[in-house]
Amino acid sequence: MEDISSSSLFTALLLTLLAGMGTGIGALMSLLPQARSSRFLAGALGFSAGVMLYVSFLDLMPQALAELEGVFGVGRQSHLYAVLAFFGGIALIALIDFLVPEKDNPHEYSHVEDGKPVRSKKAGVMLALAIGIHNFPEGMATFVSALDGASVAVPIVIAILLHNIPEGIAVMVPVYNATGSRRKALMWSVLSGLAEPLGALAGMAFLLSLWTPALNAVLLASVAGVMVYISLDELLPSAESHGHHHISISFVIIGMALMAVSVLL
Repeated sequence: MEDISSSSLFTALLLTLLAGMGTGIGALMSLLPQARSSRFLAGALGFSAGVMLYVSFLDLMPQALAELEGVFGVGRQSHLYAVLAFFGGIALIALIDFLVPEKDNPHEYSHVEDGKPVRSKKAGVMLALAIGIHNFPEGMATFVSALDGASVAVPIVIAILLHNIPEGIAVMVPVYNATGSRRKALMWSVLSGLAEPLGALAGMAFLLSLWTPALNAVLLASVAGVMVYISLDELLPSAESHGHHHISISFVIIGMALMAVSVLL
């Protein structure tokens, strides 16, 4: 087992908690009309997708392949393991998506636009639970990436935090409008985000005893698959659904460009 310091574990858990706070930030921002505007949501979702796609293909996958080549040597075997892990990550998140009923699935959710609530309190609570289910593997993915250092984890944390903001808005608005209680609405929004640090704790409990360089590489490739699926299945369609195609695409490119600049710096 590869030694992992307690400071690295603490940092990984802290970064995962920060990513999960996105739903709470979104809930607070939902009190501002500007944050519920379709332009803002289209831009935020597009930016998050751009960051995730860039990090997945140009950071996580090359790093995973390099680590596998360090264990198994340069050749077809290392590439095969990287590809299998990548599509395994896609299969995992797709299975979770399939098991959540469509009416409660945040990936199938008709997002709140311009402050118009479209769901009841019960639907908002069910959405919070569904988002929590989806956030659990995201938390594990963030935790795994953070163990490889802040340079890998920070872009992922930013991307997940940004994509959690619209989810927090989507929970906060219907619950608040149904109950008139900001406290209850904020509570459900925050609880849905806390699934991310729970995923990190699960990863720490079940994976660290088995930790090896090969497992680390496989998990990094799986994380890349999870993030590509989230980008293509949730973020980009949701961004487009707000009716601002050029804003969505522009922020996808901006997200990628900022990641490229950060790597160069």
